[in-house]
Amino acid sequence: MHSPLSGTAAAVVGLVAFGVVVLDAGWRFVRHGTVMAHEGAHALVGSLLFRRIGGIRLNPDGTGGTQLGSGGCLGSILVGFAGYVGPSLFGLGSARLIQLGHGVAVLWLTLVLLGLLAVLLIRSYGMVTVALAGVLMYAVLRYAPAAAQTVAAYGITWLLLLSGVRRVLEVGILSADAGDLRKLTHVPKFIWFVLWLAATCGAVAVGGAMLVLAP
Repeated sequence: MHSPLSGTAAAVVGLVAFGVVVLDAGWRFVRHGTVMAHEGAHALVGSLLFRRIGGIRLNPDGTGGTQLGSGGCLGSILVGFAGYVGPSLFGLGSARLIQLGHGVAVLWLTLVLLGLLAVLLIRSYGMVTVALAGVLMYAVLRYAPAAAQTVAAYGITWLLLLSGVRRVLEVGILSADAGDLRKLTHVPKFIWFVLWLAATCGAVAVGGAMLVLAP
């Protein structure tokens, strides 16, 4: 069990992660991790609803798609909504693990989820990005000292929380998920955008508090 960072150090890591997410130079790289979490959330909810997963595609421009078997209307709504809150929910789970003093578990869980994602991938750019992310995560777990692993766990968590907000703001009401949800429910795409934005911003507030107050 690794010792958590102080509140100040956790806040500093959060500020660095904020800079990476806000600046386009950093976002070009981070968005690939965000789409992994996005499509992974679609697949996770779909599997929980016993829907067949045909495969996941990750594209060079930071977009992707998940092929799922057909299901009921309610299930389709849950699957459709899950994508844009996926990074935030994974971030909240990571923050909770850190708060409980299990920061290294964040890294192992990330590696396991990357492995599961790799199994579900169809031929696409994601075969490169997921492999690189997995190798990097393994290297941190295998060779990095305990202090560096702790910082990495905080960094991953902050990036998940913050990137969820940026992605929602980036796509606005133009996302394909919002269009699919409008067809299913007749609820305007703007409402789905507001719900996603509220959920992701709330996750930053709650998850950020967990990280800063973890000690």
